[in-house]
Amino acid sequence: MGYGYVWILYKWDKVGNSMFKGRYNHTVDGKGRTSLPARFRETVAAEGNDRVVLTFALDSQYPHLDVYPFGRWNEFEQKLAQKPTFDENVILLKRFYVANAVECPVDGHGRILIPATHRTYGDIGEDATWVGMNKIIELWNPQRWDAAQAEALANLAEIRKGLASFDL
Repeated sequence: MGYGYVWILYKWDKVGNSMFKGRYNHTVDGKGRTSLPARFRETVAAEGNDRVVLTFALDSQYPHLDVYPFGRWNEFEQKLAQKPTFDENVILLKRFYVANAVECPVDGHGRILIPATHRTYGDIGEDATWVGMNKIIELWNPQRWDAAQAEALANLAEIRKGLASFDL
C-alpha cells in the first residue's frame, strides 16, 4: 500500500469517523464569546472547518442551541432541499431551524461569538455547557442541562426499554 493510500485511510479515520462526545463547562464573556472545547475544536478543524453554525434546538421543554461544523450543516441543508417544498413539516422546520441558523467563525483563540438572540433563546448567561451528541454539539444553560439530565436519570428504565430494539 502506497503512502497516499495510508494518508487517505488516516484522514478517513480521523475525519470520516469523528464524533463529538463528552460534556464541558465554559464561561461566556461579557461580549457573548465562549471557547469551543479543545476536543471539539480538533474535530471541527480536522474536517476543514473554521466556523460552526448555531441554531435553535427543536426542544420546547429544554430550549438550547444545536451547533454544527459548517460542512455538516451544509450536508443537512442539502438533505433538507431534497424534501417536498410544500410539506407543512418541512416548511415549519425551515422557518424555525434554518431561519435561526447563524454562521459563527472560530477565532484564533478557539472562541465563538454567540449572538444575543441565541443567548436569549438558550438562556445562556455567564456559563455554558457544551455537550457532544455524535454528529453535532449542543450548547446549554448549565441549570437546564442539569434538569434534562435529572429527567433522563428518572426515566432510565423506560429509556432502556425503548432502546432495546435499536441494536446498539
